[in-house]
Parts: sequence; C-alpha cells; structure tokens
Amino acid sequence: MKKLIQFTLLLAFTSAVYAQEKAKPVFKNGEAQIVDAFKDPSKWIRHDLWVETTFDTDGDGKLDRMHVSVTRPEQTKTEGLKLPIVYVSSPYFAGVAPNVKGLFWDVKHELGEETTVPRVHPEVKRTGKRPIISNSHIRTWVPRGYIVVHSSSPGTGLSQGAPTVGGINESLAPKAVVDWLNGRAKGFTSPDGNETVDAFWSTGKVGMTGTSYNGTIPLAAATTGVEGLEAIIPIAPNTSYYHYYRSNGLVRSPGGYLGEDIDVLYDFIHSGGEDMIPNKNYLKDNKGSKEFIRKRDYNNATVRDAVLLKGMDRKTGDLNEFWEGRDYLNQMKPMKAALLMSHGFNDWNVMPEHSYRIYKRAKEMGLPTQIYYHQNGHGGPPPMTMMNRWFTRYLHGIENGVENDPKAWVVRENDKRSNPTSYKDYPNPEAVKTIFHLQSGGNSHGGLIVRKMKPSKAKETLVDDHNISGKELAIARSSKNRLLYVTPVLKEDVHISGVPRITIKVASSKPAANLSVWLVSLPWNGEKGAKITDNIITRGWADIQNYKSLKKSKPLKPGKFYTMSFDLQPDDQVIKKGQQIGLMIFSSDNRFTLLPKPGTELTVDLKGTSISIPIVGGGKTFIKATN
Repeated sequence: MKKLIQFTLLLAFTSAVYAQEKAKPVFKNGEAQIVDAFKDPSKWIRHDLWVETTFDTDGDGKLDRMHVSVTRPEQTKTEGLKLPIVYVSSPYFAGVAPNVKGLFWDVKHELGEETTVPRVHPEVKRTGKRPIISNSHIRTWVPRGYIVVHSSSPGTGLSQGAPTVGGINESLAPKAVVDWLNGRAKGFTSPDGNETVDAFWSTGKVGMTGTSYNGTIPLAAATTGVEGLEAIIPIAPNTSYYHYYRSNGLVRSPGGYLGEDIDVLYDFIHSGGEDMIPNKNYLKDNKGSKEFIRKRDYNNATVRDAVLLKGMDRKTGDLNEFWEGRDYLNQMKPMKAALLMSHGFNDWNVMPEHSYRIYKRAKEMGLPTQIYYHQNGHGGPPPMTMMNRWFTRYLHGIENGVENDPKAWVVRENDKRSNPTSYKDYPNPEAVKTIFHLQSGGNSHGGLIVRKMKPSKAKETLVDDHNISGKELAIARSSKNRLLYVTPVLKEDVHISGVPRITIKVASSKPAANLSVWLVSLPWNGEKGAKITDNIITRGWADIQNYKSLKKSKPLKPGKFYTMSFDLQPDDQVIKKGQQIGLMIFSSDNRFTLLPKPGTELTVDLKGTSISIPIVGGGKTFIKATN
C-alpha cells in the first residue's frame, strides 16, 4: 500500500512537471527548428485588425488605418507565449488592374516630344469581402516559432489611404504596424470603430521580407529608423523609382513592360476604397457628382494627376525633386535594421543595381549586411538557411555568429540557387578595373583590347532602327545598325565581378537620341533552352543630352561630339574559355527605350571611347587568358 501511494505521488508530480513544460522555440545549429506544438494549422489563431497611422491621404478627414492580418500559434493565447514577428506588406493582396490595351504609354515618338496618344485607366476589381493574403510565409515561419503579420499598403485592399508609389506614407504605414507591435500605436477591430486591440503576444522584435514591391516596403520601413524593426530581407526590391523608370537621363521602361511609368503602376495597384466622401473641392468623379466623390477618384485627382503626372517628366527624363524623393538611398540615415539583400544578376525588370547601391551604403553605415546574388531573373529569395540564420540572430537573439559569415554569396552559373559560393565581399575584392580600348571595324567585328593602340579608323557610324532587336544585332556578322567590338577568343575562363563603366565620345545627327550599350558573350547561343547567362553579360542605357548632369538635359548640336560616362548594371559572371567578350553600341533598344523614327545616325570616336570592366586578377590575368 505504501509503495502504491508513493507511485501515485510520483506520477502526480511527473504529470505536474510535464504540464508546466510550455511550448517554446527550439534552435539547432543557429537556426529555428519546426516545433511540433506550433505546426498544426488548425490550431493557429488568425484575426484581422486595422492599425491607425499618422497620416490622412484619402480626404475623409480621419487618420488612415492599415488592414493587418495576424497568424500566431495557439500558445500565444493559452500559455502566454510571446514571439517575434515576420512581417510582409504588399499592394498586391487585393489584386491588380487588368492589362488592357492602352494601359501603358505610347513609346513610338521622338525623344523630347510627348505622345499624343492618351493612356487608359482601368480599375482593380476586387472580389470577396477580404483580400487574399499570402500563406507561403505563414507555412514557413509559424511552425518555427514566429508570428506572421501581413498588411496591405495604403490605398490597396482593405487599407485606407492612397497609394503614392514611393511617397512618404508608404514608409510610415509599415512603421505604424511595427509601432503597434511594440505598443506605441493603436489597433482597432474594425476600420471605423473604436474597439481597440493590443499585440500582447509580441516580443516587439520584427523582421520584414518580400519580393519586388513587397521587398521595397521593408526598406521603406527601415529608413524611418523605427524601433523594433531589427532585420529586413528585401528580395529584388525597387529602391529608386528613377532608376526603375529612367536610366542616366533616358526614359527607359522596365524589362517586359514597355511604356510603363510610375502613374501606370499607381493604376495597377489602386485597389482601395470605393466609398463616398464629401467633395469639398469639387474634384472630378466618375459619376459627375459635385456633392460626393469616391475615395478612388479623390486619390486619382490628388495623387496620380496632381503629383505623379506632374512630377515624372517623360519629356526630358531628367532627375528632379520628385524622383529624388522616391529614392530610398537618400533616406537611409536613420536606418538601423540588419540587412540581407537578394537579387538576380539577370533581372531586367528591377535591375541588380537596386540592391547593390543599398548594400553598399549600408556597409558604409556600419550596419550588419549580407548580399546574395543568383544568375536568374526577377525574384528569388536567399536559401532558407540564410534567411533562418538572419531572423534567428536578430529576432530571437540567438548568438549564431551570422554577423561573421562571408558578406557576399554568388550562385555560380551551373550551380543550384541553394548552393551559392561565398566571397569576402561583392564585388569580389580581387577584381581590378581593367580598361579596354576599341579598334576599327565595329560594323562587322572591331577589336576590344587592353593595350591602347591607335585605331586605323578614328570614327565609326551606326544608323538607328528600332525594328531590329538587340539580339539580332549581336548575332549579325555585320550591320550598319550597330557597332560591335570583341576581345580575342578566351583560352582560359575570365571572371567579371562588379560594375562596368563606359566612357563614350559620340555625335548624333539629331538633337536627341537613345544610347544603348550591351556587354555580350560570343558566339551567341541561339539554341532553344540556352541559359540566361549564355549571351548577355550586362547592359546600360543613357541620354546623351545628360552628358553633363542627370538634372539638366541639353539638346545636342548635330554632328558635335560629346563625351559621357555611365555605369552598366552590376554583374558577377565567369565567361568560359572559347568565348569572346563583345561591347555592342547601338541606339534604340526595342524592349526598353522610346522608339523614334529610324534613321538617326550616331558616330563614335574610337580614340575617345573605352570601357572599364572589373576583372578578377586584373589586366594581367585577362592578357594571360587571351595569350
């Protein structure tokens, strides 16, 4: 009997101890692990709320509220567990406008002229009472001991306000959500009610991530210096709307969206309020009413038409205050968040310079930084291990040594994205700027050499014709429509790492002309399924009228030579032996630039033109590779 009582007491004690063991995050090798108690979706708590911001952009006289969706483990309610947050914000959760004819700007006109073809403005048609919020991050992070928060950006989905496409409210909106997660802002159970809701389950440690526009918003939030935003992982972010829609003074479209501009993107994402407000200023609405106006129409009048259309300047392409105010590089001083950037070297939509310029500045500021580059196109996050270590270190506070890891990771051409090669930094510290000079024969194949020699023909001319693609020009054995200069055949691999920069002395037959430059690997691989790295190494575009300043274009005097220097897109690529590196100079690039009437002539002074290419090992290594 005594033994039975002892056993019963021991069993009761063991049960009590077990009951006291609460679920908590688990870490192994510096990474948060999936916890059984957190991984059952049926037990997750999901709820919606609206966070009050510090601005009113939709004209209703009330502070805008952002729609927020929360997904958290049940233990945050049953056991008082507090966890850090992975936060994703987007303008896309409620859908986008249809790609109808006339959505994009007409591009068939001369530089410096404005099109006479008006744009159309399709509207986003939302279905259902609640936007569809992405589940990918929920499935990834909640089982690993995080709470996942989503919010729609201003003027989209169920969030109030107006989209401004890079305006200050798109920085202050996620800041308000981070403030709410730290108890510094108000949250409400409805968009217009007074019943409040607190983030009692939050540790206050927040990390943000996302791709493209969703990757821009973490950077926008970080530039506010908001307390609690500890780390961000932007993936292919647009960090400057000028760099996205212009290039060295040139009106240039993002790849795949010829004729897009900042006002087009506004129409594309504007999925917000359709409710009516008093029309105090008698702004134009879609029903002709003077007393009331839809919030969407108010936003169109006060943001798209009064700010974006007036500031973006498609006539000159010059850099102005409007564009400078939409460049996050100019706003980084308050930033404190640890930064892990991710981008593709062959992303011709949001080009790789967007990440590089921010990474470079963050390093200069002394922030914890890493950069991950792959060889593919738009999008592509770092490997899960990298992201996990980053958030584990800065959100959970686990000392896993991630700050001592290599600063740069590059996926080599034939490797999987999950298996990047580490480098001390990007560009590769062993890369040396190597100057290449031009030799005569560009209408067929001129020379591109390291040793400076006097070309047999000092000047060579090309004729613009946008009907011929860049690919066709690169493949052609000869063409009057481009100039192509190639190195000797490589007998060893050559590793390019960094930002090529061209200096060109050029004259135009017209007061304005497109200038396009490609660095290519030849012979061109035209086979079906050719790798994205096989042909185009990198590219660049410029408006010669901006040869002195991006802020002031000046019409060219036909026949007069002007010298202009500008960067091509960053790259890190190994050019295989048997190939030749080619510099191709042409005018209109029919996937990116305006398309003026064919016939403009560009004449290049070979003696005044050169290109600096960052070669690992420098000029001696290149000379050895070409023997």
